[in-house]
Amino acid sequence: MTSWNELTPAQRGVLLGAASVQLSLAVSAWADLACRPADEVNGSKGKWAAIIAINFIGPIAYFARGRKH
Repeated sequence: MTSWNELTPAQRGVLLGAASVQLSLAVSAWADLACRPADEVNGSKGKWAAIIAINFIGPIAYFARGRKH
């Protein structure tokens, strides 16, 4: 495994960018889930809260499938 100090500045930038996108997606999805009434969520809110924690896939799945339109 490569340590942070062994990464080039470009690799560090890409890693920080991906991490910030992931965090932004997760925070947005959790905020939406917290404010949305349970009857407007497909399935249980607890299940979706756990799914959102799964990298990029979780928040995208919540926005695509977790909310009733």
